[in-house]
Amino acid sequence: MNIASVTTIAAQELKINIRNKWTLVFALIFAALALAISYFGLVTEAVVGFQGFTRTTASLLNLVLYLIPMISLTMGTLSFNGEKGESELLFSQPVTRTEILVGKLAGLFLSVATATLFGFGAAGVLIALQVGLDGLGRYLAFVGFSLLLAAAFLSLGSLTAILARGRAKALGYALFLWFFFVLFYDLLVMGVTFLLREHTANQLIFFSLFANPVDLARVASLIAMDDPSVFGYAGAALVKFLGGVMLANVTLIAGLLIWIALPLVISTRVLRGHDV
Repeated sequence: MNIASVTTIAAQELKINIRNKWTLVFALIFAALALAISYFGLVTEAVVGFQGFTRTTASLLNLVLYLIPMISLTMGTLSFNGEKGESELLFSQPVTRTEILVGKLAGLFLSVATATLFGFGAAGVLIALQVGLDGLGRYLAFVGFSLLLAAAFLSLGSLTAILARGRAKALGYALFLWFFFVLFYDLLVMGVTFLLREHTANQLIFFSLFANPVDLARVASLIAMDDPSVFGYAGAALVKFLGGVMLANVTLIAGLLIWIALPLVISTRVLRGHDV
């Protein structure tokens, strides 16, 4: 693989997303979410004012787990189903299809990472000025897990687009994947456990954690908050089985990396056989 070619394609993809203002829009969304949740997070308790990083992270978690997969799937799907003339021009260049795939994914990830780091970074600076640095490490860990989740769904989005070979169909499949992983998966697992014996059900809940990148990011973020009461059964079982939080987090990160790599490998194989 020619690194120079990959870098050039990634830079071009990043420029396209900046020019289309997607990066700026997402950065503003992330910053607004973090600031609003930090300031108004306790409004139901008649308290208004900036919370610390730990409370802000806990409040942001579910919203980000909804938003990042949707953004990443959409960007990945649209990027690999662009205008036909642009795709033909790119694939006619003296670069391999693997270099194109990796370069475009790298550029997309840089776009999402830039928006995420700018948005959460700007909010983090303001929160730190208002309430101090307590809990900053947990906030940064949460941002890191969010980026890994984004990379996993960008990889899934590229695979969806390549398999669908049509923008409307690809967007439909992407919406289904978002619905399945974010909304339906946990309900499905819980429904199946009611049909099983307790020991088998507990094993299913534990292993089901690794079949969903959203759950991996959620449990990793909760463990980073260092509150065992909110791990959930799968997270608590993972920590107990591996004998500590550190090894549990390493395992969860490895799971997310597999979710990034596996769709990429499959996409590479499928793309080689396509007549572009």
